[in-house]
Amino acid sequence: MPLIQPVLTVLEIVLLVVVLAFFLNRVAAQLNHICSNLARVTFGVRAVETQCGVIGPAADRINANLASTAAGLEQAAAQAERLSR
Repeated sequence: MPLIQPVLTVLEIVLLVVVLAFFLNRVAAQLNHICSNLARVTFGVRAVETQCGVIGPAADRINANLASTAAGLEQAAAQAERLSR
């Protein structure tokens, strides 16, 4: 009887280590999968950033053109009002 107790304890420890190793392996696989998904998302975000990089300067040019157009329309409206009197 005295020999069975230590053998069972060692067997329990070995079983615990095996189960922990199995689940740690599963967690590592999930983390690797998440890492690959994040890499793809990062690549997509960089592509969007590159494609949208031209929007800022183009919007500035459009706003400048619209400002001059608005000024011209204000002058035309003022002239039309003066002519109508």
